[in-house]
Amino acid sequence: MKMARMLVIGLVVVVGLYRGASAADPVSGLVLAAEPAGALSLAEAKAKLTTTPQPIVIAGRIGARGMDPFLAGKASFSLLEIPTDDHADKPGHVADDCPFCKKRNANSPMAAVQFLGADGKPLPVDARKAFGVQKGSDVVIRGTAVFDPKLGIPIIQMTADGIHVRKPAK
Repeated sequence: MKMARMLVIGLVVVVGLYRGASAADPVSGLVLAAEPAGALSLAEAKAKLTTTPQPIVIAGRIGARGMDPFLAGKASFSLLEIPTDDHADKPGHVADDCPFCKKRNANSPMAAVQFLGADGKPLPVDARKAFGVQKGSDVVIRGTAVFDPKLGIPIIQMTADGIHVRKPAK
């Protein structure tokens, strides 16, 4: 009887460990193989959004005007407008050091993007590792967003439910 009880307890522990090891990855399903249709630029999104959350798809470049666009240990980052000309495509170009880019981006909108878990808090995984992105990556984000023109800086606040990473142009 004692041996049978210990065997059952052992099996319960093993099954519990096995289930824990195969628990769903918190970012599974967030990485989109295909780019969502209808992506807006940050300027277009800013013009469309209000303080009421709305579903939206935006395209942007991961960056933060001279700061780190990532929050360490969080599935969160900031986006800048993707330039519409080829100025920033030149080899060795660093937008943070370019006077033309700084001037152009000074008043352009930014987006703060976060991916939330079931608990409503940002997923506790580094976006760089979870999504395979880095500063300068062009991404398309699907989710809900708001824009409050009363904020001191023009920033779109987005809760994302999908990300597509664009392949760099060759």
